[in-house]
Amino acid sequence: MLTLDFEEFAFELKDGAVKHVGPSNSSATAKLYDVEGVEVREFGDKRVKLAFADEDGNEVEVALFPEAAAEVARGIEALEDDSPVFE
Repeated sequence: MLTLDFEEFAFELKDGAVKHVGPSNSSATAKLYDVEGVEVREFGDKRVKLAFADEDGNEVEVALFPEAAAEVARGIEALEDDSPVFE
C-alpha cells in the first residue's frame, strides 16, 4: 500500500502533460507499507540506493550518502538486539 500526502501542491494537466504550478515551498510525504521486495545497491559514485516494492508494484527508492546508510544499518542492528519485532 502506497500513501502520498501532498501539501499545497497545484498541478496543471494540459495536452497530456503534468506541470507543477504551485508555490516552491510545497512538501510531500510518501509511505510504502507491506513491502515484498528490498534491494540495496550502489548509486553513482558516492551513494547507496535502497529500493522497496510492494505486491502491487508500487516502488519507493531512497539514495543515501554512506554516512546515512551506515546509520540505517546501525539502527536495524540495534533493533535486532533490543526489539521484540525481530523475535
